[in-house]
Amino acid sequence: MKSQKVYSDKHRWIVFGRDPDKPDQIIDTNQYMVVNGEHALLLDPGGIELFAPMLSAIVKEVPLENVKHLFASHQDPDIISSLGLWDQVLDDATLHSPWLWEGFIRHFGMKRIQYAAIPDEGGTIELGGLTLEFFPAHYLHSSGNFNVYDPAAKILFSGDIGAAIEPTDSPMFVENFDEHIPKMKMFHERWMPSNAAKNDWVARARALDIDMMLPQHGRIFKGDDVQRFLDWFEQLEVGTAVDRG
Repeated sequence: MKSQKVYSDKHRWIVFGRDPDKPDQIIDTNQYMVVNGEHALLLDPGGIELFAPMLSAIVKEVPLENVKHLFASHQDPDIISSLGLWDQVLDDATLHSPWLWEGFIRHFGMKRIQYAAIPDEGGTIELGGLTLEFFPAHYLHSSGNFNVYDPAAKILFSGDIGAAIEPTDSPMFVENFDEHIPKMKMFHERWMPSNAAKNDWVARARALDIDMMLPQHGRIFKGDDVQRFLDWFEQLEVGTAVDRG
């Protein structure tokens, strides 16, 4: 599994992904970690099949005892089915996730990790003096769903928003936005069920100062491509599986 620092100043954002050894039938995912001093937050840590390479990649970056916080944007197995294994190796850790999905997420296994339920309106987490915001993204695509915004780094972890399906040897960053659209279009049309929720999210995202947008699948958006994505997503008709005839 590859890792790359996408932001490094007083704190670090690290992306783990592009796993060429994953089974062909498993969707490729990006996992992220925020490190501030001796404090680390692991975001959408991945499916159970990724646990071993993720553990190996993380301990190359930080001591495992520094990982005291995990975040699950929603309940999907590709981002959190590894929870039962993290439960066995992490001491005194807390999972931050939507209140709506606690009863479902616990099916993946939670005996030692504590569950911190995020209310619908969102909230914040302190990571060694760094404040991160839980940014509501309900119905995009889960009915209880959150992004994470880092105002100091101007980074938005956007989960499935901005996701693209492409090979594991693809570049880490979007290089040509127009050429990237076909890799995103069907995913967003089908997996995002609500135009009202989409437009509400876009309006609130425009109010943020974002230098990079980090999705759970596919490439990272930076600079002007963030606004290009917001413009494209705003005009896209979603929920296309519904028969409107």
